[in-house]
Amino acid sequence: MKYTSAEAAKLLRSLNEKLDALAEKEKKSETFLASVGEDIEAVRPVYNYKEVREEKNAIEAKIRDLKHAINVFNVTHEVPGFDMTVDQMLVFIPQLNARKARLAEMKSRLPKERENSGYNRSNIIDYRYINYEISAVESDYQKVSETLSRAQTALDVVNNSEIMDIEIDL
Repeated sequence: MKYTSAEAAKLLRSLNEKLDALAEKEKKSETFLASVGEDIEAVRPVYNYKEVREEKNAIEAKIRDLKHAINVFNVTHEVPGFDMTVDQMLVFIPQLNARKARLAEMKSRLPKERENSGYNRSNIIDYRYINYEISAVESDYQKVSETLSRAQTALDVVNNSEIMDIEIDL
């Protein structure tokens, strides 16, 4: 079948949820309590170890196949305008987010700030001075913000338009 990356991600999430639900059901039915004198068969939950194992194995195989197809797509498809593959963009975007957060912190500083050290009881007042040009940081912040926005949009376009062929029985 043919899927976009976004559709494949939703399918992967659905398979993982199905696997989690099956594991939770198994956890609730693999053991049970019965009081002394109670008819054990009357309170025994329905559970077949072999059937559950086979169902879990089948779902896990689908997850592996789907993740492999997504990985192949990610390493072979380039994101237009960035000269990077999807997997490189998946590293680049968090790097941009971290850079943007750091620049936001730097651009919000005052050129000179009083340093408050709670244990300094002397009459000496310490000041912390920035050692960079705020205008350069603000300019870099703007560039990083714009690049991040473009990168996210470009990746969204690829994820929602490029088609991959995934051989998986649902």
